[in-house]
Amino acid sequence: MRNLFLLNATIVLEDSILQQGFIHIKADKIESVGEMANCPSFSDADQVFDCTGKQYAMPGMIDIHVHGAAGYDFMDGSHEAFEGIAMALAKEGTTSFLATTITNPIEHIAVTLKSLENYCAQSSGLGVAEMLGIHLEGPFINKKQKGAQPESAIIPPNSKVFREWQELSGNTIKIITFAPELDNQFELLAELKKTGVIASMGHTNASYGETMDAIDHGVSHATHLFNGMKGMHHRDPGVVGAALLHDDVHVEIIPDGIHFHPDLLKLIVKMKGLENVLAITDGMRAKGMPDGEYDLGGQQVTVREGTCVLSASGSLAGSIVTMNQARLNLTKWLNLSIHEQIQITSVNQAKRLGLSGRKGSIKAGKDADIVVLGRDGEVELTICRGSIAYERIGAFV
Repeated sequence: MRNLFLLNATIVLEDSILQQGFIHIKADKIESVGEMANCPSFSDADQVFDCTGKQYAMPGMIDIHVHGAAGYDFMDGSHEAFEGIAMALAKEGTTSFLATTITNPIEHIAVTLKSLENYCAQSSGLGVAEMLGIHLEGPFINKKQKGAQPESAIIPPNSKVFREWQELSGNTIKIITFAPELDNQFELLAELKKTGVIASMGHTNASYGETMDAIDHGVSHATHLFNGMKGMHHRDPGVVGAALLHDDVHVEIIPDGIHFHPDLLKLIVKMKGLENVLAITDGMRAKGMPDGEYDLGGQQVTVREGTCVLSASGSLAGSIVTMNQARLNLTKWLNLSIHEQIQITSVNQAKRLGLSGRKGSIKAGKDADIVVLGRDGEVELTICRGSIAYERIGAFV
């Protein structure tokens, strides 16, 4: 078995910070963690990284809502696209993710889901960010809140179609974003609850009353809070009001400084607590690419100076923020400690997906998903399940 060592590292553990520590990785798991004085011996055949002068060794980040990166989109449906995205995400400190679809003709969605299932079955997940499953965003959404989702392909919630898609995906759909007010007698919601898929309200025009009813029937998640949903009004608190007020609802946020005013984060955290907030990127294929024109779900998107909009309408169309930049933004706007940063970018996601037994923290026996940060908080090394997925040139000499 291959061995990998991080030495002289400042390690962010679950409830403490270990100075001058080591991490021993064997195969795809963390074998041991401790003080340098107790570091096991290693040979020239082992991979060794001296982390002297680095800021932190922390758990890899988890992006549960990302459509693409590096010129690729999951809707491209090819192994090349999937692998290209997984490699690009590792560069930003993301070690695992949910491949996120977009509203499209049902035949195209079906082909994409099958392709993703094949990728999951064939990929070792080593050396690239690991695909943990699928986030199905659309097509069961409200046209009035479509945002950048193609209106022509929107259809009413349909439990039969969902069952077919879940079978095609090899039961890898973990979250579904839909408009619960259009779900007749909550038929789809009942199916999601029965199969353990997270029901997320998004691209929805539900009233406050309709939203609270949906929450009572099992909705427990809000997709990119504030965006693609009815906002707060003093006579109708809307979807946003219901999501903030209900303790059982987890909320996604896109911390790019574009999708909502940064000061609203203070309101979110006061209402929800950090434990119910999950940072996402909602990244599209333009992430990591130059400004220009790009495709999203068959629509042209213009990317200029960090903002992505539909060329035809000007509606926001995803983002190009990285998970690490999202972490840095949150830290600046909320004055977060390193443990709070990890909670909102990794711990909460692992818990939400039922994977906290192997993801979300640095601990012996867990997956070796680790990010080493430089002095300015930049990603210098990303380890995905024990294999080097990214090393910044010149960071380790």
